[in-house]
Amino acid sequence: MNISLCILEIAVVLVGVALLLLDLWTKPQRKHLLGYLGAAGLGLVLVGSFFVPVTDVPQTAFGGMFVHDHLALFFKQLFLLATIGVLILSVEFAPRIESGISEFYTLSVFALSGMMFAASANNFVMVFVSLEVVTITFYILTSFMKNRMQSLEAGVKYLILGALSSAFLVYGIALVYGISGSMAFSDIAAKSELTLESNIFKLGILFVLAGLGFKIAAFPYQIWTPDVYQGAPTPATAFLAIGSKATGFVLILRVLYSAVPELALSWEHLFMAMAALTILYGNLCALPQRNLKRLLGYSSIANAGYLMLGIAALSPSGSTAILYYLGGYLFTILTAFTVITLVSRSAGNEDISSLAGLNERSPFLAFALTLSMVSLAGIPPLAGFFGKFLLVRAVIEQASSYSAYYLLAGVAVVGVAISIYYYFGVIRAIYWSKETPDTSPITTSGPIRFTLLAGLVGMLYLGIMPDRVLKIAELAAASLQY
Repeated sequence: MNISLCILEIAVVLVGVALLLLDLWTKPQRKHLLGYLGAAGLGLVLVGSFFVPVTDVPQTAFGGMFVHDHLALFFKQLFLLATIGVLILSVEFAPRIESGISEFYTLSVFALSGMMFAASANNFVMVFVSLEVVTITFYILTSFMKNRMQSLEAGVKYLILGALSSAFLVYGIALVYGISGSMAFSDIAAKSELTLESNIFKLGILFVLAGLGFKIAAFPYQIWTPDVYQGAPTPATAFLAIGSKATGFVLILRVLYSAVPELALSWEHLFMAMAALTILYGNLCALPQRNLKRLLGYSSIANAGYLMLGIAALSPSGSTAILYYLGGYLFTILTAFTVITLVSRSAGNEDISSLAGLNERSPFLAFALTLSMVSLAGIPPLAGFFGKFLLVRAVIEQASSYSAYYLLAGVAVVGVAISIYYYFGVIRAIYWSKETPDTSPITTSGPIRFTLLAGLVGMLYLGIMPDRVLKIAELAAASLQY
């Protein structure tokens, strides 16, 4: 058992334990500052991750359940970046949490450990355990504001539907094991001649995908997203938007391309339909929304649809596009939720009208939110444009063998056109709202300014100079079997 392969996960768990211990000796009025210590600790882990050796031949631990390869390292670094941003955002949000802010930080770090184990899952046992670590912590994080009915409601809804998705996942794993006699992805792939003839095995994989579909908020498993996004504390919502979604996609990629690559090729119609319906549902439902977090909830559904284009393409270019898009989405969504947190703190609500006069109250925040909306809309030269371009290109590449892919690409373009309306509605509220604006200036702390600057630089860098990150994504995607 090569436990040294888990050095990053061990370091993250130690950061979480350290936060719990430091909470015992920290004065109540200073406990919110522990978030900065947690972010610094994870920053050191992130720096250390660039020195972790990765070989072209994947290395395994725990009897093959844990795999260390370029794909795993890519997602672990993405999860670390996301959690650092969430912890810094949580410090800004801390005054709205009556008690237990240290536990909020610790749960976020433990959720990160589950995400990192999920990135290295090479066995259905590891898939379930890592996913439950993530899901159970999010049950608590979404309902952490006990004094707000909306937060408790979000937690209950996420708990009920999350438990249902876990039931699908467990039942699917049981069916897969019953037919294949193994939980290991490599063993299942080696028995493809036997499993491809079994309808029960196919049903089991469908149930597994249903459980994972809940995590990425893909149609028809997206019904929880708007209510939970609106009711949960904003840092938890941001973590759900990038962390939970990326966890779902790395597991889908692992299952499809490591366990059932031949079966995946025969399900192109299913993936195409899911992608198209998710894009249309998310974008159309976002049009009438006035609550910013609810709007971004439907936007998250639409973005899951765009990412599903890479799954539907069933090609290395599609997987590469997914990884690249998630990188750009990370910077974009953290920037958006950071600005929303600052604005809602002073306005007392999360309605679009609260953005009125933001360009006068804080030109920097107005510029940051504008760029994040432009990136989400897929307008050049930002990361969102190049990510969507790569996904659509991957779909069109498959159209030479099956013309229905042209229709799927058309749906994606229509979805982008629809999204421009509600994303630019946010920009219109910032600069040209007819509401009476609040003229009081919005102050920002140094760490928050750093987070926003990092988000802006990330969006611009990935959009203008994508080559380096694209090569990293290609190398990571090459770890999968096609």
